[in-house]
Amino acid sequence: MRKDLKELEVWFVTGSQHLYGEETLKQVDRDSREIAAALDRSGDIPVRVVFKPVVISPEAIHTICQQANTTGNCIGLITWMHTFSPAKMWIAGLKSLSKPFVHLHTQFNRDIPWDSIDMDFMNLNQSAHGGREFGFIGSRLRIERKVVVGHWATPMVQQKLGTWLRAAAAWHRWQGGRVARFGDNMREVAVTEGNKVSAQIQFGYSVSGYGVGDLVERINAVAESDINALMEQYEAEYEVAPEARKGGALRDTLKEAARMEKGMRNFLEEGGFSAFTTTFEDLHGLTQLPGLAVQRLMADGYGFGAEGDWKTAALVWAMKVMATGLKGGTSFMEDYTYHLHPDGMKVLGAHMLEVCPSISHGKTRLEVHPLGIGGKSDPARLVFDVASGPGVNASIMDMGNRFRLLVNPCDVVPADAPLPKLPVARVVWQPHPNLEVAAGAWILSGGAHHTGFSMAVTKEHLEDFSEMAGIEYVLIDQDTSIAAIKKELRWNELYYHLAKGL
Repeated sequence: MRKDLKELEVWFVTGSQHLYGEETLKQVDRDSREIAAALDRSGDIPVRVVFKPVVISPEAIHTICQQANTTGNCIGLITWMHTFSPAKMWIAGLKSLSKPFVHLHTQFNRDIPWDSIDMDFMNLNQSAHGGREFGFIGSRLRIERKVVVGHWATPMVQQKLGTWLRAAAAWHRWQGGRVARFGDNMREVAVTEGNKVSAQIQFGYSVSGYGVGDLVERINAVAESDINALMEQYEAEYEVAPEARKGGALRDTLKEAARMEKGMRNFLEEGGFSAFTTTFEDLHGLTQLPGLAVQRLMADGYGFGAEGDWKTAALVWAMKVMATGLKGGTSFMEDYTYHLHPDGMKVLGAHMLEVCPSISHGKTRLEVHPLGIGGKSDPARLVFDVASGPGVNASIMDMGNRFRLLVNPCDVVPADAPLPKLPVARVVWQPHPNLEVAAGAWILSGGAHHTGFSMAVTKEHLEDFSEMAGIEYVLIDQDTSIAAIKKELRWNELYYHLAKGL
């Protein structure tokens, strides 16, 4: 399931015009090639940067946009105006472009050559106002896009481009993607549901429901050799509890967990799925709630949502794509319980079983314990803590007339004391700006109890992604107040109501 982002590419497209003559256009071409090559070599750029010939006519611009639309591994464009590029030339192309673009507002030279600058130099290096002309037409066409300003060789600019490209890669993977839903939604729960047709129209992925019996059929067909191979992996990768080791009383329980993992993996691979859901209210034919299987599948890049939460499953999948190759990890998460001590209020995040070991720190233990819900046998699971550092929680909701992406950065902190009787993976964090404001703003915004949690993805990745997806973005951070969030939500409601009629 894990895929290298270097199999994807972004096209570097430079705008100019024929009025400057052949020699100037040749220099524009040379400069553009040099920038594209430097970006392609940058460690901050996660995909390949492909130089495209300088465009100087409406026909050339329209052609390059059409080619981008139909090139399967092209995730979008980096556009740069080396000189002035009359924006009417861009209208047909940008109107037809179905992939996102980022506007790089830079110039080839970093500094003005004060002692030698002349009109030839000025005619060649017109990014300052060429970019404004291009910016106008993007705004006039009401196109959401990112603008990155600064010299192309600086780490800041390359990092911002890299962030946008990670979001673009996730958006690209959503197109035509598939989410498998084993069973239905958890009964009577509201926020995990939503309009799947609306989601497919807007996001590009489809959600398909399957009876648990379809999954059980694959699980029952797993060969003993595959189970034994997985058991060897468990022994090599984790600290396995004594009772689950060879000869232990719970060895057969662990073998059943291995059978479930292999069966689920086969089902997802055969169907071309990138994300999936389960629910403990629909386990007919399964001996235990899939815990270990879900954790290990997430570690391999699959998105997951519990209790039928297909929106969170897709979001976790997208966040895992964004995080490819970055330090940290990404997991399905749930705000489970609070520490409301006045000296420092915190959230204990966990789930019954399904937290991804990509965020683990220290020893990861493989254990078997009762669950107390679902009415099945004791399930296997990975148990671990999470290292301190910056993180982010994100939730996506169907608000009826639109989708909303809600984002809240946080600081992961150590637990105040060991948790010897809590046999699940867990993480403790302090949300920004504090729990009182963050929880209040989250609830007023309709945020779900399920989130995508990451210590690799940032709020900037998610903001860029929301713009590509054309959805509402609400940020709860250090600058948030309850009064401000109420105003923002009211204004947003009005905006999206009016936007439907424009």
